[in-house]
Amino acid sequence: MGVRKEEGIVPMKERLVAADISRYKVVRKNWFAYNPMRLNIGSIARWQRDSDVLVSPDYVVFRCYEQARPTALHPDYLDHFRTSNQWNAFVTEAGDGGVRVRIYYSNISQLRLALPDIAEQQKIADCLGSLDDLIAAESRKLGALRQHKQGLLQQLFPQPGATQPRLRFPEFRDARRWEERKLDELAKRGTGHTPSKSKPEYYDGDIEWVSLADSWRLDSGLIVDTKAKISDQGIRNSSATLHPAGSIILSRDAGVGKSAVLGVPMAVSQHFVVWSCDGDRLFNWFLYYLLQASKRIFESIATGSTIKTIGLPFFREMRVVVPLPAEQRRVADCLSTLDTQIAAQVRKLDAVKEHRRGLLQQLFPSPEEESR
Repeated sequence: MGVRKEEGIVPMKERLVAADISRYKVVRKNWFAYNPMRLNIGSIARWQRDSDVLVSPDYVVFRCYEQARPTALHPDYLDHFRTSNQWNAFVTEAGDGGVRVRIYYSNISQLRLALPDIAEQQKIADCLGSLDDLIAAESRKLGALRQHKQGLLQQLFPQPGATQPRLRFPEFRDARRWEERKLDELAKRGTGHTPSKSKPEYYDGDIEWVSLADSWRLDSGLIVDTKAKISDQGIRNSSATLHPAGSIILSRDAGVGKSAVLGVPMAVSQHFVVWSCDGDRLFNWFLYYLLQASKRIFESIATGSTIKTIGLPFFREMRVVVPLPAEQRRVADCLSTLDTQIAAQVRKLDAVKEHRRGLLQQLFPSPEEESR
């Protein structure tokens, strides 16, 4: 069942051994080290290689007491404890400094930690370690899917300067070659506007309005919700336009090159350009993925010292290379299927991370909770 409560809550200085602070120090396997002057939100490195490493006198180096002692602290347990809410709360309270938080060894040594016995510490560490392994594996799967998508974007769309893609689906290999066209010939281009902020009646309506605050929502296919909303008055008394669902938007300022498909009718700020597609000439999801494949081009042509911007004249003359509508849909369907897999993998990874966060909160109770 672990140590008794009155024996289990003792200062960390009774569980840790600090190294000499007057000279360069050796860090051995399962020892911990950090630089108090460069500590970022309580980050401490644990050395896990068999070979030793030398660090400068600026570093604090400490290790856990040997496991044979009554006050034994397992390094695996301490490693996981440093990701808990209790550790984060400790860093917030004890940290010295503004932007860069500094935690000194004197602070860590006074941290009071409720501990089970060494065997239970190991079981807890093993449990969390297995979850960490699962998170790492699921993260690799997500990375592989995203890398596969990037590879397909490069293969399914012509590269800069080319007029044909490297890869075409078998049923279209004998079809008409892709044609270069002016984008304005294939889709209706629009822009956006910001209604006067001095008129509160122009805001908090029921019309979704995409602004730079929504940049994080882009590059994920559909956008169905926005941080700010405007009213009918805001539309009528400004240059803002309500664009139909299915339109494609592209950020030409901060977050330049990010794009999305409107899931519902929306207005946008002047930081975006919008295209409404005629499905007989240009399939909207094909245009979305074409813009995704062109992101590096947008980033390279954006100019400005503080905020990079693409001027509207560029979009007036923008040219694209497109196949017939049937092939457009085939390309878009392929990439959409992959995006569905990526979204499912993101949800799976998030669920495992959330499970780990919940376990941390239960497995590392605060001293106040432990004494109840």
